[in-house]
This record gives sequence, structure tokens and C-alpha cells, in this order.
Amino acid sequence: MLRYVSNKIGYSILVMLGVVTAVFFLFNVLPGDPARMMLDQREDSEQLNAVRAKYGFDKPMSEQYLYYLNDISPISIHTQNEKDYNNIYRYRGTYVSLFSVSDKTLVLKWPYLRESFRSQGKSVTAIIGETLPNTIVLACASIIIAMIIGVFLGVVAALVPNSFLDKMITVVGTIGMSVPSFFSAILFAWIFGYILAEYTGLNMTGSLFEVDDMGEGTHLQLKNLILPAITLGIRPLGVIIQLTRGSLLEELSQNYIITARAKGLKMPTIVRKHALRNALNPVITAASGWFASMLAGAVFVEYIFGWNGLGKQIVEALNQLDLPVVMGAVLVIGFTFVIINILVDIIYARLDPRVRV
Repeated sequence: MLRYVSNKIGYSILVMLGVVTAVFFLFNVLPGDPARMMLDQREDSEQLNAVRAKYGFDKPMSEQYLYYLNDISPISIHTQNEKDYNNIYRYRGTYVSLFSVSDKTLVLKWPYLRESFRSQGKSVTAIIGETLPNTIVLACASIIIAMIIGVFLGVVAALVPNSFLDKMITVVGTIGMSVPSFFSAILFAWIFGYILAEYTGLNMTGSLFEVDDMGEGTHLQLKNLILPAITLGIRPLGVIIQLTRGSLLEELSQNYIITARAKGLKMPTIVRKHALRNALNPVITAASGWFASMLAGAVFVEYIFGWNGLGKQIVEALNQLDLPVVMGAVLVIGFTFVIINILVDIIYARLDPRVRV
């Protein structure tokens, strides 16, 4: 198992290197001068040159790419010359100096995602740190709703195959997979947050924490989580229903299930203790993939519901051409995909002993 995890980590590092390379060159070939974006309408030639030198925009693209890799790497090399772009003093986070050779120092640090173009002086890490927890809360709530309801409906459909109830559940799952998130978000916000707001008590827009009208600080508003969580969970709900039904039907036809029934075990016991456990492997795969994609796919849902998460931040950064924020957010999402995939492989081995072999 240890060797397998080590191989997965090595493969994941190569994947992340590919993601970093693609993200860097994709956003750096966009038209426009980043220095002018930062100065807006206040620039002159002297200010432009100063900004380009400060942020390394005056260097060749290949050199900028190497500097970017150096910045986001946990182990990096920096100089102690304040006039050099790669000096250690521009890195504001906590770091540990490993050793120095001449004026160069090898340091251990958190990945440095640089500073925002628009919120000058504010690091991208701080911006993502303010919004990512809200997106994680939304994604967790959505996948929990989808898993609980989806597995339950999938089991019910598998126990009464080809019945009217089975067909109705299949129709619900198909509709859930087909409806785009942005459409269902608008529909849910309009129906439950506007037309039926008097009965539901829900708002069309709102985030996890809201500023009090009386100026008494921020307050937790869990009711604002209901509509975006249900909306975001509709599509994975449909997938989980179909996968649970198909996988459980396949397991129920296996020889060990027939043997268990011949021994007199009741069907609920067989499903709960034997069949469902083995049938959950594809469901976990789908759930893990959806959970990671929710960090990126929540963009429209968060923007429509006014949820102050990473998706909404990406939209605002794109509108303002705040490239460091967009690049940092994409890298965080990519890293999340990699970590979740590794964890899912480990969970496989815990759920199904056959995977260990």
C-alpha cells in the first residue's frame, strides 16, 4: 500500500506540473499589459517600468515561467539582494532557511501565489483563504445531500426493478443529470426565494455570514446554504441514483448473495451488510469526482445566489482581469482534484478487500 501511495504521489506531482504549465502560459498569452491593468488610468512610462521590474513583467516568458515555478514550489531558491526580483524579502509568508550559498538561499515555505493586481498589497493566498472555506462548506453540504438521497433512492429502485416506482426514480435521476446548474439555480432562487419566500423564509441571495443590519458585526446564516446546496447537489444526485441502482443490481446477482439468501438471511440484512458495501465503489468514485468539480462548477451557483465563495471570486477576478487570483484559484482546484483522487484510492482498499489484492 505504501509503495502504491508513493507512486500515486509521484504521478500527481507530474500532473500538477502540467496544470501549472498550462495555466501559466494560457493566462500569459492573453492580450494586454499586466502593468497597465494594475495602474489603470494613472500610469506613466516611469511608473510602468517600475511595476514591470517589481513583478518581473520585463523578463522573457521562459524566465517568468521559471520564477513562477520557484514561487509556488514549497522548496525554492531566493537571493538576498533587495534589487533582484527573486529576492526573499518580497515573500511575506513564514519561511525556513535551509542553507545559503553565496547570496542565494534555499528556503522551505508555503507556495507563494503572488499578489492581486486589483487589491494591490493583498496576497492571492489571503483572498483564496477568505472564500475557499465557504465553497468547501457548500460543496460538502451538496455532496452529503446527494449521497444520502441518491443512495437511498438507488437502493429502493434496485429492490423493485422495472416497477412504476423504479421508473419514476429513474426519470428523476435523468432530469437531475440533464438540467444545467445555472438554470436550476435561477429557477430555485425565483420559486423558493421570491415567489414562495413568505412560506419558505429563504432569500434569493445571501452568503454563509452576513453583516447585521444594526451594525453589530456578522452573523451565521445557515438558511442561505439551503438553496445553493440543493441546486449544486441536483446533478450528482442523478448520477448517484443511477450508479447505485446499476451497481446494486449487479451485486444482487452474484453467487455470494444467492448463498446468503439460501441461508435464510433477510434481504435488508443482505443489502446492508454485504451487497451495498461492494456496490458503493463506483458511487464513491462519482461522488469524489463531483466533490472536486464542485469547487470549479460552483461558479454559476455561487454567483447567482450571491454566495461569497471561490467560484464567485473567480468570476469577479475574470471581470477585472485579475490574473494572479484566477491562476491561484485554478491551481488550488487542480490540487484538490489530485488529493481527492489519492484519498479515494485509499478508501477503495478499505471498502473492498479485492482492491488490495
